[in-house]
Amino acid sequence: MKVEYFQPEYKVIRDMDRCIDCGICVKQCANEVHLRDKNKKLYTVDKNCVNCHRCVATCPVGALTIEKNEFGFKRNKSWSDDDINNIFRQAATGGVLLASMGTAKEYPIYWDKILINASQVTNPSIDPIREPMETRTFLGKKNSQIEFDENGDIKTEEKPFIELSTPIMFSAMSYGAISLNAHRALAEAAEDLGILYNCGEGGLHKSLYKYGDSTVIQVASGRFGVTSGYLESGAAIEIKIGQGAKPGIGGHLTGAKINQEISKTRMIPEKFDAISPAPHHDIYSIEDLRQLVDVLKEATDYKKPIIVKVAAVHNISSIVSGIARSGADIIAIDGFRGGTGAAPLRIRDNVGIPIELALAACDERLRDEGIRDDVSLVVGGSIRHSADVIKAIALGADAVYIGTAPLIALGCHMCRTCSKGLCNWGIATQKEDLVKRLDPEEGRERLVNLVSAWNSEIKEMMGGMGINSIEALRGNRLMLRGIGLNLKELEVLGIKSAGE
Repeated sequence: MKVEYFQPEYKVIRDMDRCIDCGICVKQCANEVHLRDKNKKLYTVDKNCVNCHRCVATCPVGALTIEKNEFGFKRNKSWSDDDINNIFRQAATGGVLLASMGTAKEYPIYWDKILINASQVTNPSIDPIREPMETRTFLGKKNSQIEFDENGDIKTEEKPFIELSTPIMFSAMSYGAISLNAHRALAEAAEDLGILYNCGEGGLHKSLYKYGDSTVIQVASGRFGVTSGYLESGAAIEIKIGQGAKPGIGGHLTGAKINQEISKTRMIPEKFDAISPAPHHDIYSIEDLRQLVDVLKEATDYKKPIIVKVAAVHNISSIVSGIARSGADIIAIDGFRGGTGAAPLRIRDNVGIPIELALAACDERLRDEGIRDDVSLVVGGSIRHSADVIKAIALGADAVYIGTAPLIALGCHMCRTCSKGLCNWGIATQKEDLVKRLDPEEGRERLVNLVSAWNSEIKEMMGGMGINSIEALRGNRLMLRGIGLNLKELEVLGIKSAGE
Protein backbone atom coordinates (compact mmCIF):
# COMPACT_ATOMS: atom_id res chain seq x y z
CA MET A 1 0.00 0.00 0.00
CA LYS A 2 1.31 3.45 -0.95
CA VAL A 3 1.82 5.67 2.07
CA GLU A 4 0.20 9.17 2.00
CA TYR A 5 2.96 11.34 3.39
CA PHE A 6 0.99 14.52 3.95
CA GLN A 7 -2.45 15.39 5.20
CA PRO A 8 -5.08 17.56 3.44
CA GLU A 9 -4.66 21.29 4.03
CA TYR A 10 -8.41 21.77 4.57
CA LYS A 11 -11.31 19.80 6.01
CA VAL A 12 -14.78 20.02 4.47
CA ILE A 13 -17.49 19.66 7.10
CA ARG A 14 -21.02 18.70 6.09
CA ASP A 15 -23.86 19.31 8.55
CA MET A 16 -25.99 16.25 7.91
CA ASP A 17 -28.91 17.75 9.86
CA ARG A 18 -29.07 20.55 7.27
CA CYS A 19 -27.98 18.74 4.11
CA ILE A 20 -30.90 17.96 1.78
CA ASP A 21 -28.84 15.73 -0.55
CA CYS A 22 -29.45 18.05 -3.52
CA GLY A 23 -26.03 17.40 -5.08
CA ILE A 24 -25.36 21.02 -6.00
CA CYS A 25 -21.94 20.79 -4.34
CA VAL A 26 -21.05 17.89 -6.65
CA LYS A 27 -21.97 19.91 -9.74
CA GLN A 28 -20.26 23.11 -8.57
CA CYS A 29 -16.87 21.68 -7.56
CA ALA A 30 -14.43 21.23 -10.43
CA ASN A 31 -11.80 19.82 -8.07
CA GLU A 32 -13.86 16.69 -7.29
CA VAL A 33 -14.05 17.34 -3.57
CA HIS A 34 -17.74 16.39 -3.40
CA LEU A 35 -18.62 13.02 -4.90
CA ARG A 36 -21.19 10.24 -4.65
CA ASP A 37 -20.30 6.63 -3.97
CA LYS A 38 -21.82 3.63 -5.77
CA ASN A 39 -24.83 3.87 -3.47
CA LYS A 40 -25.34 7.55 -4.42
CA LYS A 41 -24.31 8.69 -0.95
CA LEU A 42 -22.48 12.02 -0.70
CA TYR A 43 -18.90 12.02 0.56
CA THR A 44 -15.92 14.41 0.41
CA VAL A 45 -12.29 14.05 -0.65
CA ASP A 46 -10.59 16.62 1.57
CA LYS A 47 -7.20 16.41 -0.13
CA ASN A 48 -8.70 17.90 -3.31
CA CYS A 49 -10.07 21.00 -1.55
CA VAL A 50 -8.38 24.32 -2.42
CA ASN A 51 -10.67 26.43 -0.19
CA CYS A 52 -12.28 28.34 -3.08
CA HIS A 53 -15.60 28.57 -1.15
CA ARG A 54 -17.70 27.73 -4.22
CA CYS A 55 -19.55 24.89 -2.51
CA VAL A 56 -20.14 26.97 0.62
CA ALA A 57 -21.49 29.89 -1.42
CA THR A 58 -23.85 27.77 -3.54
CA CYS A 59 -25.19 25.40 -0.89
CA PRO A 60 -28.88 26.37 -0.62
CA VAL A 61 -29.16 25.38 3.07
CA GLY A 62 -25.75 26.42 4.40
CA ALA A 63 -24.76 22.88 5.25
CA LEU A 64 -21.08 23.21 4.34
CA THR A 65 -18.10 24.80 6.06
CA ILE A 66 -14.38 24.57 5.33
CA GLU A 67 -11.79 24.60 8.09
CA LYS A 68 -8.02 24.66 8.13
CA ASN A 69 -6.77 21.18 8.98
CA GLU A 70 -5.06 21.52 12.34
CA PHE A 71 -3.09 18.32 11.79
CA GLY A 72 0.55 19.26 11.95
CA PHE A 73 4.02 17.82 12.20
CA LYS A 74 6.02 18.08 15.39
CA ARG A 75 6.73 21.77 15.92
CA ASN A 76 10.10 22.99 14.69
CA LYS A 77 11.11 26.63 14.34
CA SER A 78 13.30 25.84 11.33
CA TRP A 79 10.86 23.59 9.46
CA SER A 80 7.26 24.67 8.92
CA ASP A 81 4.47 22.30 7.86
CA ASP A 82 4.55 23.90 4.40
CA ASP A 83 8.29 23.25 4.07
CA ILE A 84 7.85 19.57 4.94
CA ASN A 85 4.80 19.09 2.68
CA ASN A 86 6.59 20.73 -0.24
CA ILE A 87 9.52 18.35 0.16
CA PHE A 88 7.08 15.44 0.13
CA ARG A 89 5.56 16.76 -3.11
CA GLN A 90 8.90 17.19 -4.85
CA ALA A 91 10.12 13.81 -3.64
CA ALA A 92 7.01 12.25 -5.18
CA THR A 93 7.08 14.12 -8.51
CA GLY A 94 10.59 15.45 -9.16
CA GLY A 95 8.97 18.64 -10.42
CA VAL A 96 9.26 22.38 -9.83
CA LEU A 97 6.58 23.64 -7.45
CA LEU A 98 4.21 26.09 -9.14
CA ALA A 99 2.29 28.78 -7.27
CA SER A 100 -0.28 31.40 -8.15
CA MET A 101 -1.13 34.92 -7.02
CA GLY A 102 1.30 36.92 -4.87
CA THR A 103 3.60 35.65 -2.17
CA ALA A 104 1.98 34.37 1.02
CA LYS A 105 5.14 34.97 3.06
CA GLU A 106 4.92 37.42 5.97
CA TYR A 107 7.24 40.06 4.56
CA PRO A 108 6.78 43.69 5.65
CA ILE A 109 4.05 45.58 3.80
CA TYR A 110 5.41 49.11 3.67
CA TRP A 111 2.09 50.62 2.61
CA ASP A 112 0.86 49.74 6.11
CA LYS A 113 3.84 51.49 7.69
CA ILE A 114 3.15 54.77 5.86
CA LEU A 115 0.58 57.29 7.10
CA ILE A 116 -1.03 60.10 5.12
CA ASN A 117 -0.81 63.68 6.40
CA ALA A 118 -3.87 65.93 6.63
CA SER A 119 -4.48 69.68 6.50
CA GLN A 120 -5.92 71.59 9.43
CA VAL A 121 -5.96 75.37 9.98
CA THR A 122 -3.17 77.15 8.11
CA ASN A 123 -3.61 75.01 4.99
CA PRO A 124 -7.33 74.17 5.10
CA SER A 125 -8.76 71.00 3.65
CA ILE A 126 -10.88 70.92 0.50
CA ASP A 127 -14.45 69.65 0.26
CA PRO A 128 -14.46 67.28 -2.77
CA ILE A 129 -18.27 67.32 -2.92
CA ARG A 130 -18.55 71.08 -3.39
CA GLU A 131 -15.18 72.00 -4.89
CA PRO A 132 -13.51 70.74 -8.10
CA MET A 133 -11.09 67.85 -7.68
CA GLU A 134 -8.94 66.68 -10.61
CA THR A 135 -8.05 62.99 -10.75
CA ARG A 136 -7.26 62.88 -14.49
CA THR A 137 -3.78 61.62 -15.23
CA PHE A 138 -1.68 61.89 -18.38
CA LEU A 139 1.02 59.27 -18.99
CA GLY A 140 3.89 59.85 -21.38
CA LYS A 141 6.73 62.24 -22.01
CA LYS A 142 6.08 65.74 -20.73
CA ASN A 143 7.40 68.85 -22.46
CA SER A 144 9.91 70.51 -20.16
CA GLN A 145 10.04 73.79 -22.06
CA ILE A 146 8.20 75.82 -24.67
CA GLU A 147 9.51 75.28 -28.20
CA PHE A 148 9.09 77.52 -31.24
CA ASP A 149 9.11 76.71 -34.95
CA GLU A 150 11.04 78.58 -37.64
CA ASN A 151 8.28 81.20 -37.82
CA GLY A 152 8.44 81.96 -34.13
CA ASP A 153 5.13 80.21 -33.37
CA ILE A 154 4.78 77.93 -30.38
CA LYS A 155 4.90 74.25 -31.31
CA THR A 156 1.62 72.65 -30.23
CA GLU A 157 2.27 69.08 -31.37
CA GLU A 158 2.06 66.65 -28.47
CA LYS A 159 3.99 63.46 -27.97
CA PRO A 160 1.88 60.26 -27.72
CA PHE A 161 0.23 59.97 -24.33
CA ILE A 162 -2.43 58.10 -22.35
CA GLU A 163 -5.26 59.95 -20.62
CA LEU A 164 -6.83 58.27 -17.59
CA SER A 165 -9.88 59.52 -15.70
CA THR A 166 -8.22 58.30 -12.49
CA PRO A 167 -4.63 57.09 -11.95
CA ILE A 168 -5.54 53.39 -12.14
CA MET A 169 -5.17 50.75 -14.86
CA PHE A 170 -5.99 47.03 -14.91
CA SER A 171 -2.68 45.20 -15.09
CA ALA A 172 -1.58 42.53 -17.55
CA MET A 173 -3.52 39.26 -17.46
CA SER A 174 -3.36 37.18 -20.59
CA TYR A 175 -6.12 35.42 -22.49
CA GLY A 176 -5.28 31.90 -21.43
CA ALA A 177 -4.32 32.73 -17.88
CA ILE A 178 -7.86 34.12 -17.47
CA SER A 179 -11.03 33.41 -19.41
CA LEU A 180 -12.45 35.39 -22.29
CA ASN A 181 -15.38 36.42 -20.10
CA ALA A 182 -12.96 37.85 -17.54
CA HIS A 183 -11.08 39.69 -20.31
CA ARG A 184 -14.33 41.08 -21.68
CA ALA A 185 -15.40 42.32 -18.24
CA LEU A 186 -12.07 44.12 -17.82
CA ALA A 187 -12.26 45.65 -21.30
CA GLU A 188 -15.83 46.88 -20.92
CA ALA A 189 -15.16 48.27 -17.45
CA ALA A 190 -12.04 50.10 -18.66
CA GLU A 191 -14.04 51.66 -21.49
CA ASP A 192 -16.81 52.76 -19.13
CA LEU A 193 -14.35 54.18 -16.59
CA GLY A 194 -12.11 56.02 -19.03
CA ILE A 195 -9.03 53.99 -18.06
CA LEU A 196 -7.04 51.18 -19.72
CA TYR A 197 -6.69 47.43 -19.24
CA ASN A 198 -3.66 45.39 -20.28
CA CYS A 199 -4.33 42.30 -22.42
CA GLY A 200 -1.15 40.55 -21.26
CA GLU A 201 1.23 38.51 -23.38
CA GLY A 202 -1.35 36.15 -24.88
CA GLY A 203 -2.46 38.19 -27.87
CA LEU A 204 -5.93 39.71 -28.17
CA HIS A 205 -9.09 37.81 -29.03
CA LYS A 206 -10.70 39.21 -32.19
CA SER A 207 -13.94 39.99 -30.34
CA LEU A 208 -12.07 42.46 -28.10
CA TYR A 209 -10.48 44.55 -30.84
CA LYS A 210 -13.41 46.96 -30.61
CA TYR A 211 -12.16 47.99 -27.15
CA GLY A 212 -8.77 48.97 -28.61
CA ASP A 213 -8.89 52.56 -27.34
CA SER A 214 -9.02 51.13 -23.81
CA THR A 215 -6.36 48.45 -24.33
CA VAL A 216 -2.65 48.21 -23.60
CA ILE A 217 -1.12 45.72 -26.02
CA GLN A 218 1.75 43.66 -24.61
CA VAL A 219 4.81 42.36 -26.44
CA ALA A 220 6.68 39.74 -24.41
CA SER A 221 9.67 37.53 -25.14
CA GLY A 222 7.49 34.78 -26.65
CA ARG A 223 5.89 37.26 -29.08
CA PHE A 224 2.62 35.34 -28.70
CA GLY A 225 -0.08 36.68 -31.02
CA VAL A 226 2.02 39.63 -32.18
CA THR A 227 0.98 40.84 -35.63
CA SER A 228 0.79 44.27 -37.25
CA GLY A 229 -2.97 44.29 -36.67
CA TYR A 230 -2.45 43.43 -33.01
CA LEU A 231 0.02 46.30 -32.56
CA GLU A 232 -2.34 48.73 -34.26
CA SER A 233 -5.34 47.66 -32.20
CA GLY A 234 -4.36 49.16 -28.84
CA ALA A 235 -3.95 52.61 -27.29
CA ALA A 236 -0.41 51.81 -26.10
CA ILE A 237 2.20 49.06 -26.43
CA GLU A 238 3.99 47.50 -23.47
CA ILE A 239 7.28 45.64 -23.80
CA LYS A 240 7.28 43.12 -20.96
CA ILE A 241 10.80 42.45 -19.72
CA GLY A 242 9.82 41.05 -16.33
CA GLN A 243 7.07 40.82 -13.72
CA GLY A 244 7.14 41.07 -9.96
CA ALA A 245 6.05 37.52 -9.15
CA LYS A 246 8.93 35.98 -11.11
CA PRO A 247 11.80 38.37 -11.90
CA GLY A 248 14.21 36.92 -14.43
CA ILE A 249 11.74 34.20 -15.38
CA GLY A 250 9.64 33.95 -18.53
CA GLY A 251 5.90 33.38 -18.81
CA HIS A 252 4.28 29.98 -18.32
CA LEU A 253 0.80 28.90 -19.41
CA THR A 254 0.05 25.24 -18.76
CA GLY A 255 -1.05 23.13 -21.72
CA ALA A 256 -4.30 22.23 -19.99
CA LYS A 257 -5.47 25.81 -20.56
CA ILE A 258 -4.56 26.04 -24.25
CA ASN A 259 -7.71 25.23 -26.20
CA GLN A 260 -8.46 25.89 -29.86
CA GLU A 261 -9.35 29.58 -29.40
CA ILE A 262 -6.26 30.32 -27.33
CA SER A 263 -4.12 28.38 -29.79
CA LYS A 264 -5.49 30.54 -32.60
CA THR A 265 -5.06 33.81 -30.69
CA ARG A 266 -1.53 33.03 -29.48
CA MET A 267 -0.51 31.26 -32.69
CA ILE A 268 0.81 28.22 -30.80
CA PRO A 269 -0.11 24.48 -30.70
CA GLU A 270 -3.00 23.25 -28.57
CA LYS A 271 -2.46 21.38 -25.30
CA PHE A 272 1.26 22.15 -25.05
CA ASP A 273 2.73 24.38 -22.32
CA ALA A 274 3.45 27.89 -23.59
CA ILE A 275 6.70 29.08 -22.04
CA SER A 276 8.11 32.49 -22.88
CA PRO A 277 11.91 32.65 -22.75
CA ALA A 278 13.33 34.41 -19.69
CA PRO A 279 15.16 37.03 -21.81
CA HIS A 280 14.13 38.75 -25.02
CA HIS A 281 16.69 37.24 -27.36
CA ASP A 282 17.03 40.55 -29.19
CA ILE A 283 17.62 42.66 -26.05
CA TYR A 284 20.97 42.48 -24.28
CA SER A 285 21.59 46.19 -23.74
CA ILE A 286 19.81 49.53 -23.49
CA GLU A 287 20.79 50.08 -27.14
CA ASP A 288 18.97 46.87 -28.10
CA LEU A 289 15.94 48.01 -26.12
CA ARG A 290 16.02 51.37 -27.89
CA GLN A 291 15.99 49.54 -31.23
CA LEU A 292 12.85 47.57 -30.28
CA VAL A 293 11.18 50.75 -28.98
CA ASP A 294 11.97 52.47 -32.28
CA VAL A 295 10.70 49.50 -34.30
CA LEU A 296 7.37 49.47 -32.44
CA LYS A 297 6.99 53.22 -32.80
CA GLU A 298 7.70 53.06 -36.51
CA ALA A 299 5.30 50.11 -36.94
CA THR A 300 2.50 52.21 -35.41
CA ASP A 301 3.39 55.49 -37.16
CA TYR A 302 4.68 57.06 -33.93
CA LYS A 303 1.11 57.46 -32.63
CA LYS A 304 1.24 55.16 -29.60
CA PRO A 305 3.21 55.54 -26.36
CA ILE A 306 5.60 52.71 -25.55
CA ILE A 307 5.68 51.22 -22.05
CA VAL A 308 8.56 49.08 -20.77
CA LYS A 309 7.63 46.78 -17.87
CA VAL A 310 10.28 45.46 -15.48
CA ALA A 311 10.29 43.66 -12.14
CA ALA A 312 11.42 45.42 -8.97
CA VAL A 313 14.89 44.09 -8.19
CA HIS A 314 17.81 45.34 -6.13
CA ASN A 315 19.37 47.60 -8.76
CA ILE A 316 16.05 48.83 -10.12
CA SER A 317 16.90 52.54 -10.05
CA SER A 318 19.87 51.97 -12.39
CA ILE A 319 17.70 49.87 -14.70
CA VAL A 320 14.97 52.52 -14.83
CA SER A 321 17.55 55.23 -15.49
CA GLY A 322 18.70 53.30 -18.55
CA ILE A 323 15.16 52.60 -19.77
CA ALA A 324 14.35 56.31 -19.50
CA ARG A 325 17.08 56.90 -22.09
CA SER A 326 15.82 54.17 -24.45
CA GLY A 327 13.04 56.29 -25.91
CA ALA A 328 10.30 54.64 -23.84
CA ASP A 329 7.44 56.94 -22.82
CA ILE A 330 6.31 55.05 -19.70
CA ILE A 331 8.04 52.63 -17.33
CA ALA A 332 5.98 50.06 -15.41
CA ILE A 333 7.58 48.59 -12.30
CA ASP A 334 6.09 45.45 -10.74
CA GLY A 335 6.85 44.64 -7.09
CA PHE A 336 7.54 41.20 -5.67
CA ARG A 337 4.05 40.82 -4.19
CA GLY A 338 2.51 40.99 -7.66
CA GLY A 339 0.10 38.24 -8.66
CA THR A 340 0.47 35.70 -11.46
CA GLY A 341 -1.27 32.65 -12.83
CA ALA A 342 1.77 30.38 -12.50
CA ALA A 343 5.23 30.98 -11.06
CA PRO A 344 7.91 28.76 -9.52
CA LEU A 345 7.12 28.87 -5.79
CA ARG A 346 10.72 29.57 -4.75
CA ILE A 347 11.05 32.43 -7.23
CA ARG A 348 7.74 33.99 -6.18
CA ASP A 349 8.60 33.91 -2.50
CA ASN A 350 12.29 34.84 -2.57
CA VAL A 351 13.18 37.04 -5.53
CA GLY A 352 12.60 40.77 -5.97
CA ILE A 353 11.90 43.68 -3.64
CA PRO A 354 8.80 45.55 -2.40
CA ILE A 355 7.34 48.06 -4.84
CA GLU A 356 7.27 50.82 -2.21
CA LEU A 357 11.07 50.85 -1.89
CA ALA A 358 11.63 50.38 -5.62
CA LEU A 359 9.30 53.26 -6.54
CA ALA A 360 10.87 55.71 -4.10
CA ALA A 361 14.38 54.83 -5.27
CA CYS A 362 13.48 55.18 -8.97
CA ASP A 363 11.64 58.48 -8.59
CA GLU A 364 14.56 59.92 -6.62
CA ARG A 365 17.13 58.72 -9.16
CA LEU A 366 15.25 60.17 -12.14
CA ARG A 367 14.83 63.49 -10.34
CA ASP A 368 18.53 63.62 -9.42
CA GLU A 369 19.44 63.01 -13.07
CA GLY A 370 16.99 65.67 -14.30
CA ILE A 371 15.03 63.24 -16.48
CA ARG A 372 11.93 62.61 -14.36
CA ASP A 373 9.62 64.27 -16.91
CA ASP A 374 11.06 62.19 -19.75
CA VAL A 375 9.01 59.20 -18.62
CA SER A 376 5.97 58.37 -16.52
CA LEU A 377 6.12 55.74 -13.79
CA VAL A 378 3.36 53.16 -13.31
CA VAL A 379 3.68 50.72 -10.40
CA GLY A 380 1.97 47.51 -9.37
CA GLY A 381 2.39 44.66 -6.93
CA SER A 382 -0.34 44.34 -4.29
CA ILE A 383 -2.15 47.66 -4.59
CA ARG A 384 -5.05 46.68 -2.33
CA HIS A 385 -7.18 49.81 -1.91
CA SER A 386 -7.39 53.54 -2.55
CA ALA A 387 -5.01 54.49 0.28
CA ASP A 388 -2.28 52.41 -1.40
CA VAL A 389 -2.94 54.38 -4.59
CA ILE A 390 -2.57 57.71 -2.76
CA LYS A 391 0.67 56.58 -1.11
CA ALA A 392 2.08 55.35 -4.43
CA ILE A 393 1.36 58.68 -6.13
CA ALA A 394 2.92 60.61 -3.23
CA LEU A 395 6.04 58.40 -3.47
CA GLY A 396 6.40 59.37 -7.12
CA ALA A 397 4.14 57.20 -9.28
CA ASP A 398 2.04 58.72 -12.06
CA ALA A 399 -0.46 55.85 -11.91
CA VAL A 400 -0.85 52.30 -10.61
CA TYR A 401 -1.60 48.90 -12.09
CA ILE A 402 -4.08 46.70 -10.20
CA GLY A 403 -4.59 43.00 -10.96
CA THR A 404 -5.53 40.95 -7.92
CA ALA A 405 -8.11 43.47 -6.66
CA PRO A 406 -10.10 43.36 -9.95
CA LEU A 407 -10.03 39.55 -9.91
CA ILE A 408 -11.40 39.55 -6.38
CA ALA A 409 -14.09 41.97 -7.56
CA LEU A 410 -14.98 39.40 -10.24
CA GLY A 411 -15.35 36.68 -7.60
CA CYS A 412 -11.82 35.31 -7.04
CA HIS A 413 -11.48 33.79 -3.57
CA MET A 414 -7.66 33.57 -3.65
CA CYS A 415 -7.42 29.78 -3.57
CA ARG A 416 -4.07 30.17 -5.39
CA THR A 417 -4.48 27.28 -7.83
CA CYS A 418 -4.89 29.30 -11.05
CA SER A 419 -2.37 27.15 -12.94
CA LYS A 420 -4.64 24.08 -12.71
CA GLY A 421 -7.31 25.69 -14.90
CA LEU A 422 -10.11 24.54 -12.59
CA CYS A 423 -11.25 27.92 -11.30
CA ASN A 424 -14.72 27.38 -9.88
CA TRP A 425 -15.55 31.08 -10.33
CA GLY A 426 -14.96 31.09 -14.10
CA ILE A 427 -11.93 33.40 -14.00
CA ALA A 428 -8.65 31.45 -14.30
CA THR A 429 -10.03 28.64 -16.47
CA GLN A 430 -10.79 27.75 -20.06
CA LYS A 431 -13.27 24.92 -19.34
CA GLU A 432 -16.52 25.98 -21.02
CA ASP A 433 -18.78 24.88 -18.19
CA LEU A 434 -16.71 26.89 -15.69
CA VAL A 435 -16.20 29.96 -17.91
CA LYS A 436 -19.99 30.34 -18.14
CA ARG A 437 -20.15 30.95 -14.40
CA LEU A 438 -18.69 34.43 -14.88
CA ASP A 439 -21.20 36.85 -16.38
CA PRO A 440 -19.09 39.55 -18.12
CA GLU A 441 -21.86 42.15 -17.76
CA GLU A 442 -22.13 41.57 -14.04
CA GLY A 443 -18.34 41.56 -13.87
CA ARG A 444 -18.16 44.87 -15.72
CA GLU A 445 -20.59 46.43 -13.25
CA ARG A 446 -18.64 45.18 -10.25
CA LEU A 447 -15.35 46.48 -11.67
CA VAL A 448 -16.88 49.87 -12.42
CA ASN A 449 -18.23 49.99 -8.87
CA LEU A 450 -14.83 49.12 -7.42
CA VAL A 451 -12.82 51.75 -9.28
CA SER A 452 -15.55 54.39 -8.87
CA ALA A 453 -15.50 53.79 -5.10
CA TRP A 454 -11.71 54.05 -5.03
CA ASN A 455 -11.86 57.27 -7.04
CA SER A 456 -14.30 58.80 -4.55
CA GLU A 457 -12.01 57.83 -1.68
CA ILE A 458 -8.99 59.26 -3.53
CA LYS A 459 -10.80 62.59 -3.80
CA GLU A 460 -11.71 62.49 -0.10
CA MET A 461 -8.10 61.84 0.92
CA MET A 462 -6.74 64.48 -1.44
CA GLY A 463 -9.24 66.95 -0.04
CA GLY A 464 -8.13 66.08 3.46
CA MET A 465 -4.56 66.91 2.45
CA GLY A 466 -5.61 70.24 0.97
CA ILE A 467 -4.66 69.06 -2.54
CA ASN A 468 -7.06 69.37 -5.47
CA SER A 469 -5.21 67.50 -8.25
CA ILE A 470 -3.30 64.27 -8.71
CA GLU A 471 -0.49 66.21 -10.39
CA ALA A 472 0.06 68.22 -7.20
CA LEU A 473 0.26 64.99 -5.19
CA ARG A 474 2.79 63.23 -7.44
CA GLY A 475 6.09 62.89 -5.59
CA ASN A 476 4.83 65.05 -2.72
CA ARG A 477 6.47 62.99 0.05
CA LEU A 478 5.88 65.73 2.61
CA MET A 479 2.33 64.37 2.78
CA LEU A 480 3.60 61.00 4.06
CA ARG A 481 4.98 59.88 7.43
CA GLY A 482 6.50 56.56 8.44
CA ILE A 483 5.61 54.52 11.50
CA GLY A 484 7.57 51.53 12.77
CA LEU A 485 10.33 52.03 10.18
CA ASN A 486 14.07 52.18 10.79
CA LEU A 487 16.24 55.09 9.66
CA LYS A 488 17.46 53.32 6.51
CA GLU A 489 13.93 52.48 5.40
CA LEU A 490 12.84 56.08 5.98
CA GLU A 491 15.86 57.24 3.98
CA VAL A 492 15.06 54.99 0.99
CA LEU A 493 11.40 55.98 1.06
CA GLY A 494 12.38 59.63 1.39
CA ILE A 495 9.83 60.34 4.11
CA LYS A 496 9.95 61.57 7.70
CA SER A 497 8.94 59.64 10.77
CA ALA A 498 5.53 60.19 12.31
CA GLY A 499 5.84 62.95 14.89
CA GLU A 500 8.47 64.95 12.96
